[in-house]
Amino acid sequence: MLGIKRLGLLAALVLVGVAPAAAAQAAAQPSTQDTQYLQAAHQTNLFEITAGDLAQQKGQNQRVKDLGAMFKSDHTKLDQTLQQTASPLGVELPNEPNADQQAVLDKLNNASGAEFDRLWVTSELAGHVQSIQATQTEISQGSEQSVVQLAQNALPTLQAHYDELVQLANQLGIPVPQTSASGTPSPGGTESPAPGGGTESSAPGGGTDSPAPGGGTTETPAPSES
Repeated sequence: MLGIKRLGLLAALVLVGVAPAAAAQAAAQPSTQDTQYLQAAHQTNLFEITAGDLAQQKGQNQRVKDLGAMFKSDHTKLDQTLQQTASPLGVELPNEPNADQQAVLDKLNNASGAEFDRLWVTSELAGHVQSIQATQTEISQGSEQSVVQLAQNALPTLQAHYDELVQLANQLGIPVPQTSASGTPSPGGTESPAPGGGTESSAPGGGTDSPAPGGGTTETPAPSES
């Protein structure tokens, strides 16, 4: 009888230990905001890696080639960290850029010479404005600390890319996207759309027809155009 009581006590202790663990696992589930940011940022990284390759292969301007190499390297590193963040959270990541991003890649594949350079810089400019906005949205609205930290770490890289693009656009006479107080590109600010098409805040580098993870623009300032 004493042995049975001991077994019952052990079973109770095991259950007591399991319950908090199960609760912790449930609490670790990322929010919709965090999940969408991870998925969209991953698609952006895939887009930027491919676009970076195209810039190196097809760019006429040496600076376009150089930035393409830098963007590919930086976004490869960003994506490695992103995958390490998404994995323990159980977030399933897409295998390819979204349809809007792929449409831009198709246009780049079909362009050449100065036309390619102009299209690449224009789409990268607008895409990076929106990437920065979506990352700022995650920082302000995200609830999973590891994802928020990922966004905070990515923001300086995205800003540096944008600043480099502004300098190159000025050298080549390419219009820089005009920004409103919220940082949203003004309609008509560029001659071709960012990866995706519209001017709403979107996930990093990604389609601009869909809003940013979390549902809109942030109140943080637009990227500097220094």
